[in-house]
Amino acid sequence: MSKSLPYSMKDVHYDNAKFRQRSLIKVITQNILTSNVKRECIKCSTGRFLVLLLIFGVAYLILTHTSHIPLSSDGIGKNVGTEEGKNFFTDGSGKFRRFWRKPPRLPPRLSPDEIVARNKSIHNSDKIDSGPDWKARQQRVKEAFLHAWSGYRNYAMGYDELMPLSHRGIDGLGGLGATVVDALDTAMIMGVDEVVNEAGSWIEKHLPERIDGKGQVNLFETTIRVLGGLLSAYHLSGGENGGNASTKGGPKPVVYLDNAKNLADHLLIAFTSSPSAIPFSDVVLRDRSAHPAPDGLSSTAEVSSVQLEFNYLSSLIGDPKYSLESMKVLEHMKTLPKVKGLVPIYINPHTGEFSGKNIRLGSRGDSYYEYLIKVWLQNQGSNLTYLHDMYKESMKGVKELLVRKSVPNGLVFVGELPYGPQGDFSPKMDHLLSLFNTSFERGADSIHRIDIHSAEHWQKLRFSTDLLVCFLPGTLALGATKGILKEKAMRENLLNFEDLENLKLAEDLAKTCYEMYSVTSTGLAPEIAYFNVEGQREGGPGGGNKNSKYVDDIIIKPADRHNLLRPETVESLFVLFRITEDPKYREWGWEIFEAFEKYTKVDSGGYTSLDDVTVLPPHRRDKMETFFLGETLKYLYLLFGDRDVLPLNEYVFNTEAHPLPIRGTAGRK
Repeated sequence: MSKSLPYSMKDVHYDNAKFRQRSLIKVITQNILTSNVKRECIKCSTGRFLVLLLIFGVAYLILTHTSHIPLSSDGIGKNVGTEEGKNFFTDGSGKFRRFWRKPPRLPPRLSPDEIVARNKSIHNSDKIDSGPDWKARQQRVKEAFLHAWSGYRNYAMGYDELMPLSHRGIDGLGGLGATVVDALDTAMIMGVDEVVNEAGSWIEKHLPERIDGKGQVNLFETTIRVLGGLLSAYHLSGGENGGNASTKGGPKPVVYLDNAKNLADHLLIAFTSSPSAIPFSDVVLRDRSAHPAPDGLSSTAEVSSVQLEFNYLSSLIGDPKYSLESMKVLEHMKTLPKVKGLVPIYINPHTGEFSGKNIRLGSRGDSYYEYLIKVWLQNQGSNLTYLHDMYKESMKGVKELLVRKSVPNGLVFVGELPYGPQGDFSPKMDHLLSLFNTSFERGADSIHRIDIHSAEHWQKLRFSTDLLVCFLPGTLALGATKGILKEKAMRENLLNFEDLENLKLAEDLAKTCYEMYSVTSTGLAPEIAYFNVEGQREGGPGGGNKNSKYVDDIIIKPADRHNLLRPETVESLFVLFRITEDPKYREWGWEIFEAFEKYTKVDSGGYTSLDDVTVLPPHRRDKMETFFLGETLKYLYLLFGDRDVLPLNEYVFNTEAHPLPIRGTAGRK
């Protein structure tokens, strides 16, 4: 017989019961039924009724008791300070055991204003924490600017442009030190005091004698780069109640204004010596004389894209002559015949009439449309409503005559009418030859030629987009909301159907401009891209990136594969991000910046243009355009920065990205 266990089976049941989960209802019932209350009350029917009523009442309270703690964002109630809402007092359903827990202490009630402020803080914090560190990326752009400036300062200080591979400077824009002035307000915006001091000191010491002593300059290029740069620097350095808290140093603001006035006085001869309202294209500074281009024609974009600068100068010094002369151009163009608001790319200063039928929004046509809306925005409240009307009419014409979609994936793009609205919507062989033999395109550093066999091979391709057209998405967005945040404009019912349509077109075109970058091996866009269209689909060389979805939509010809460090696409990304707050525009801009860093950065200082963006490694051109510092890096820096810096409803950026204050705005940010 086995020995007796040290405890009986009764003890086992008892001990196990201590560690089993026991029903709370059963515990309460047993306690009540075994108490004195049971013995006394069970003897009468009234007592039995009261006991049952008590039991059912307690059970009801336990089953129906719920927490007053608010639901989480996913709709599931959780207890503060516990793991997934579970602890000793609660189960997964959040009932029963919570009945025994002491109710939590509730925070004090907040006022409506405090609730809004708290929610905004949480929302902003979530956006910052969940996304990339844009401040760090902005700092990367600032470092790129310093690297570009170091190459220029070390090898080309005082010259117009840097040749970073040859370690020397060249004067391709008249010898006014264009890079110094073009880069100055970028340095001010970035708060780079050493560059502000170096550039400002050079302007104070050397620019006056150059303005008085140099030879031929182009009216348009000199106005947008040098005059615009000086006026912007004047404002950002504190002139006329302007200022930029990020920067210190440099000469007094009046130095920039005096040089701007001196330069404008020299340039004014282009207007006053012309027999029509259309100015001559070139000025000889030391002689104070002007003359037309060799073919006698002026570019439509050039003569109509100097008004922002001359208007602002007149308002600063109180002399209307600069504004009056420049505005005669737009007033005259108002009277000329147009094709649904669209105009040819050449105009004759002798007759004041358009020349030819070539209509395009690329080179020689681009900034005409840009300045229609920007000059109107600069002078809101004045009698310039005709400019807004001309802009609206021209954008209707763009949508009706120039906008097409590619096949097979439907990229929206803007084409050309080389022979006017009655001609084919396609560049023919002679147009190709004339296009690539053009002796001067804005920013081009060489004459691009193709042989007759290449021209014949490509004459059937139907539609192309000059990279310069990528200014248009930003202009469309600006014209739609007038620089106001889209959400606010819609909330205040400020947008009509046409505005929304233009904004949608802006976003579609911006995507196309981005894809012109992403389709290449380097991630950098060619100067010109061609698009396959329905009924005219034809194979041809692409960009080299076989992983791109749009490899069959975009064709890049051998003569168009160069990249000049252009800013137009990042300009539109900046404007669209400011207006829509869609983070994809920042992401696209970052991809473009990284491609610049990878393939155009020169170790000894500066950045260089490329010959071919479709091959790796790309061949380098040995040229850093002034607009890389004045526009491209500036727009990237602003794209990654705070949205209240240089707000679009307080500033207009000229076509060289120099910010000028809108009349009546404080503009101190």
